[in-house]
Amino acid sequence: MALPPSSNPSPPWLGPVGPVLVAGGAGAAAILGFGLLTGADVKAVSWMLLVACGVTGLAAWHVVERLGAAAPPATFAERAAHEDAPPYASLIDALPDPVLVIAAHEPEDLTGRRFVLVNAAARETLRVQYDAGLLVTVIRDPGVLEAVDEALFGDREAEAVYEMGGVQERVMRAIAKPLGQARDGARLALLVLRDETDIRRAERTRADFLANASHELRTPLASLSGFIETLRGHARDDAGAREKFLSIMQAQAGRMSRLIDDLLSLSRIELNEHIAPHGEVDLVQVVMDVVDSLGPLARDRGVRLEPVGLPACGQVMAPGDRDQIIQVIQNLVDNAVKYTPSGAAVRIAMRPDVSAAEAAAPGDPRAARFSLLTPDRADDRYCAIRVADAGVGLARAHLPRLTERFYRVEGQKSGERLGTGLGLAIVKHIVNRHRGGLAVESVQGEGAAFTAYFPLVRAEAGAV
Repeated sequence: MALPPSSNPSPPWLGPVGPVLVAGGAGAAAILGFGLLTGADVKAVSWMLLVACGVTGLAAWHVVERLGAAAPPATFAERAAHEDAPPYASLIDALPDPVLVIAAHEPEDLTGRRFVLVNAAARETLRVQYDAGLLVTVIRDPGVLEAVDEALFGDREAEAVYEMGGVQERVMRAIAKPLGQARDGARLALLVLRDETDIRRAERTRADFLANASHELRTPLASLSGFIETLRGHARDDAGAREKFLSIMQAQAGRMSRLIDDLLSLSRIELNEHIAPHGEVDLVQVVMDVVDSLGPLARDRGVRLEPVGLPACGQVMAPGDRDQIIQVIQNLVDNAVKYTPSGAAVRIAMRPDVSAAEAAAPGDPRAARFSLLTPDRADDRYCAIRVADAGVGLARAHLPRLTERFYRVEGQKSGERLGTGLGLAIVKHIVNRHRGGLAVESVQGEGAAFTAYFPLVRAEAGAV
């Protein structure tokens, strides 16, 4: 039930601090009246009035602070509904593309370009935490800033390509359009960022595929042509030479087939690398499946596969694509088996619930170490899967280039079946799509170890 007007002794314009100020004024009047009636010392009365005013001021400040802390921050919709907000604010916030409204007064004032409105998509893409501020605090690309100036002071539309940094590379088309003048005389421009990552990736993937295929297939094709020519010539009636050449041709044809498969796989992964996968994957079950599938191959080479520290199935869950994570572990274990001598073991160890720094830390203090991929979000918790071989190890100089396409370490023997040189490149791109990390360490003469770490499924808020 509403209180009668007489129950509120303070004027309405004083707001929540009104009662505090009224009470302080009443106290000061009482002190003054007491002094006049009793003939008290003027200095004593003055000190009492000063103390009363100070206490009243502190109480009023405390009330204002408490009210400000208790008030929830306004949402974009609430700010857009405010009478002073431009009428198009709610419309801009609903757009799927990142949009900013830029204001500036003088062309010479390079630090005077400010964003005065930013929609939800721009907040997420550019990680903007506030409603307004300097444009250069969120976008520093010279081409984009020049396009904004063209729209602000040249009154014409301008475009620029904006390549955003970070592990997951994104390419935006920045479009700036003039909006006229604000009521305070500031010039306004609309900046729209259109995501062209998919288009650019498709163009680059097609070009890379053609370049890599033409380069890598040239050698085995030349070899096949040479052997065919030999078989049609003087080796036609030599049964021994014919069998030897046919065996080599079969091996070259098999290598070309694997090369095409790996190139297609890498191209597909790169196209969707910036899109995080959906679903949840049991990492323990993935490791066990890989050990089961590669066990016969390892036994044929006299190599043991030794899982270490695996929790029970279902206890380590990661968001991701199960087939791709299997491909990561399978490539790492397959490489380790190739470089491990007969009679030795490949160890697959798991460390769940670690930080990114702990996951990438070397297991051997003597080892040369290099981080091949570091995730952007360092506050996540990860599961680290470490695959260690017992081979000859790698020199420190080779570590940074291990995930390059077709890079091979000279003098390394990987058994009878040659790889395509794309296995670790595929591993890196898959791990990057899963927002994880990849590190390598090596002790020459004792072996190398690769650690792939994936972010764990985040616990639901309020879950017990």
